[in-house]
Amino acid sequence: MTELPHRKIRSFVRRPGRVTSAQRRALKDLTPLWCLSIREQIDMSKTFGRNSPRVLDIGFGDGEALVTLAVNNPDVDYLGIEVHEPGIGHLLLLLQRAGIKNVRIIQHDAVEVIEEMLMDHQFDVVNMFFPDPWPKKRHHKRRLIQPLFIHNIGRILRSNGVLHIATDWKDYALHIKNVLSENKKFTEISYNENDSLLQRPPTKFERRGKRLGHITTDLLYRLI
Repeated sequence: MTELPHRKIRSFVRRPGRVTSAQRRALKDLTPLWCLSIREQIDMSKTFGRNSPRVLDIGFGDGEALVTLAVNNPDVDYLGIEVHEPGIGHLLLLLQRAGIKNVRIIQHDAVEVIEEMLMDHQFDVVNMFFPDPWPKKRHHKRRLIQPLFIHNIGRILRSNGVLHIATDWKDYALHIKNVLSENKKFTEISYNENDSLLQRPPTKFERRGKRLGHITTDLLYRLI
């Protein structure tokens, strides 16, 4: 059995995005209500007080798609991971306005969260909508979709769980297909928009990409 290399390279850069005054207040006042500590392992049953279908959203951006899913599916529990403060602040404001209780947030590197904080077989779906494609060849090593990362996704998914990735970069879609084809625990499936767990609301990022002529590809893989 080939040993998977340990990944140290960051898949993100902390950009100095502008945090509005409302977002800053949300980060101060609302973090205790919706954000989880990164100092201990997360037991989703204890976190939400129930054993429901669960979705992990990696890199939720401004949080609008995540909020839409949570509102439309109150019986599903969502855990979102993001590193950028403006997006987290924006999501916190949306959660407060909508009174949403089935979402929790972690502000940390998704690679480390999955490796160190998430217990086995906790999620029915893992969503990754428009991860940074790192288009320049010299930056491909920074892409989040790598063999070790996919191996760890397989650990936290429940039996028959689904990994759902959306990208509007053709080269990244090919990279994703190549990485997943090497992992024999996943098989590619078709997108079923009628399955509430597999829905993907349009995002501001996607709409901007369409105006630039980008074509979105949805890639779904079921854990065998």
